[in-house]
Amino acid sequence: GVTTLYLPKSDGESIAAMHAIVEAYPEVRRMMMGLHPCSVGQDSIASLDQVEQLLGTGQYCAVGEIGIDLYWDKTWIEEQREAFRTQVRWAKELALPVVIHCRESFEETISIIEEEKDEHLTGIFHCFTGSVEEARRIIDLGDFMLGIGGVITYPKGGLAETMAEVGAAHCVLETDAPYLAPVPYRGKRNESAYIPFIATRLAEATGRSVDEIATITTANAERLFAQPTNKT
Repeated sequence: GVTTLYLPKSDGESIAAMHAIVEAYPEVRRMMMGLHPCSVGQDSIASLDQVEQLLGTGQYCAVGEIGIDLYWDKTWIEEQREAFRTQVRWAKELALPVVIHCRESFEETISIIEEEKDEHLTGIFHCFTGSVEEARRIIDLGDFMLGIGGVITYPKGGLAETMAEVGAAHCVLETDAPYLAPVPYRGKRNESAYIPFIATRLAEATGRSVDEIATITTANAERLFAQPTNKT
């Protein structure tokens, strides 16, 4: 079953709610902090300053979601690149993983990660739905994981076929709740209780048992999100 929930910061309005959830369930909830690319605009300095200040409190397990999104709007691409690179560098300084939002922007996103990669930079490509070649390029970074969600259960999604070639060794499981619920709940509100459906389909695609998938992905998440002082 699900033992720990990792909560990304999606926008400024979500911060208070995220803190309230963690305060209510401190043993099973952990928070991330970052400026989502869809929140980047002409002047994001104040938002970035807030993120930097909050990260400095030591309350967060990752920097995220951060990245580049060219699906909705390409107007602020340079600002998105700058905000992404800035936050990647903060993550390295703090020895925190990054959780990357990458939509219609794989080359733009991974090129920055490749340029910034060092022994301190780790993370997840959230909601991965790409090709075999893209998956292998991420895996070649070393300490980066593919975030596998409900899309793997979609018959025409193509992700199951990709994972059949790539394997499960570099995967973590995720929801993107409330979006992208897996079959048989596709189109409904997603939730963490549906993770077993994702695990089952990943197991089928990669020729492993569900227990093996649970062990692999849990170990990957625990290693990635370990407190900085405990990382080896």
